[in-house]
Amino acid sequence: MGVLNVTPDSFSDGGRYLDPDRALAHGLAMAGAGADVVDVGGESSRPGAGRVPEAEELRRVVPVVAALAPHVRVSVDTVKPAVAQAAVEAGATLVNDISGMLWPVAAACGVGWVAMHMQGAPRTMQVHPRYDDVVAEVHGFLVERARTALEAGVREVWLDPGIGFGKTPAHNLALLHHLSELVAEGHPVLVGTSRKGFLGRLAPTPTGPPGDVDDRLPGSLATATWAMLAGASMVRVHDVASTVEAAVLVGTTRLASGPLPRQQAMSG
Repeated sequence: MGVLNVTPDSFSDGGRYLDPDRALAHGLAMAGAGADVVDVGGESSRPGAGRVPEAEELRRVVPVVAALAPHVRVSVDTVKPAVAQAAVEAGATLVNDISGMLWPVAAACGVGWVAMHMQGAPRTMQVHPRYDDVVAEVHGFLVERARTALEAGVREVWLDPGIGFGKTPAHNLALLHHLSELVAEGHPVLVGTSRKGFLGRLAPTPTGPPGDVDDRLPGSLATATWAMLAGASMVRVHDVASTVEAAVLVGTTRLASGPLPRQQAMSG
């Protein structure tokens, strides 16, 4: 899943793709690089972000979804029912929902739904997030949401543990460590760690201080690969080409019946 933020203030690429033509070009480039889904969002969910008026989010999102939909599967990243419905009418077939509340829209529109866990709201979610047992609480919430959505008629339900959404670095690591247990619940799992701040704090640059967003590709690839090996069905990323290469290597490793012959391994 390639990230396409049509916002002025997203933490990684805010402002780069506000222009619809630039957004379309970037979305097509990600599809050409191997993205199976392009995720279009018109409201930033970075820590501390405020809300965007519905009309403005519609203005940002709908034309881009409509332009991309003939070329690649499109998801809409929103918490607003009206934006989700308008994006589906424009061609989106997946609602990527950080609120975990939009299953009625997905059911009514006959599209897929991603249920994500978030403690609090973007503006305050990173202010002292606390859990008694982060793995049990997040997994329990997501399984309950999946059950509710399926009973409501949603046929395609994805689970996302919400890395970085109301979690400390320790919470994020615990969720990644136990990801295979969420996968074992039987629903496809989506994981998004790409360029997130905890990666810089856990793996600072060689010069010492945590790197900025553009320095987080190694950590993004490492955690995406971990998620794939744990059974995640999709990873949400900014750097599509590099992650596709990692995914191909993961898939090849899974399918291999045994070690490569010594000569082939050395020459490869």
